[in-house]
Amino acid sequence: MRAVVQTSVGGPEVLFVAEQPDPVPKPGEVLVRVKAAGINPVDGAVRSGSYPLLGEPPFILGWDISGTVVALGAGVTAFKVGDAVFGMPRFPKQAGAYAELAAAPADELAAKAAAIDHAHAAALPLAGLTAWQGLIRHGHLQAGQRALIHAGAGGVGHLAVQIAKARGAYVIATASPGKTDFVRALGADEVIDYTKDDFTGKVGNVDLVLDPIGGDHADQSLAVLRDGGVLVSLLNVHDATRAKAGARGIHVERMSVVPDRDGLVELARLVDASKLSPHVAKAFPLDQAGAAHAFLATRPIGKLVLTV
Repeated sequence: MRAVVQTSVGGPEVLFVAEQPDPVPKPGEVLVRVKAAGINPVDGAVRSGSYPLLGEPPFILGWDISGTVVALGAGVTAFKVGDAVFGMPRFPKQAGAYAELAAAPADELAAKAAAIDHAHAAALPLAGLTAWQGLIRHGHLQAGQRALIHAGAGGVGHLAVQIAKARGAYVIATASPGKTDFVRALGADEVIDYTKDDFTGKVGNVDLVLDPIGGDHADQSLAVLRDGGVLVSLLNVHDATRAKAGARGIHVERMSVVPDRDGLVELARLVDASKLSPHVAKAFPLDQAGAAHAFLATRPIGKLVLTV
């Protein structure tokens, strides 16, 4: 098979296409012919060496896949050959999504939503599961609550806005000036241009904050949370912030996304119910993975994908 390989860490130029052995599904796994692979910020961090999640290269990047099942490992009954599936297998271990074929645990995949193509389905798993797990599993978001979602036009943020609205929440989001209209069109009830307005002076009495930025931003978010609210951060939270939150009964969750078949099923259900739509800013062919990573650094709206 053809796959995007890197033998050293560095800039986008370290990514190149090479022939690799076809993976063989083990018991409990399926072999997927990848039609599209999603690109996430974690991919760029691993590629550059700033987040050595996979250790030393060589390795094949990527976790988001959408494609068709071409072979079954022993004991697999959930799928059959020809099924269209999507998922985020093995995270944070190597999944090898940037390739023509990927072997994945069957219980970490789900049937692809019928309403979208493979490119859009591949944009959904990691960012969508992060949003779903952050809001629902960790944040326990309920209908009628007020949710603040930072970076509402980002890969996680634009999906979180839609999931929160589908949950029946009142949604406030922050975004840069060129992205506010996009976020408003997603259904956000309020959109704050963070380059012009300090969100701490614009909103209050928030039940849940979803923060992909972390650090001082998490600390500032305490100002808008009600006593007893929830702060869900995708990055580390300072001990001082946790202490301030604890004094007000605010629960702080530092989350990391995990493979989640039930979550994938729910995401697909929302897509097919026209309540969730992943936005693909641009699709690149597999042999332009380096160009895709360079474009990722421009912080595009929504997600990028590789088509295989």
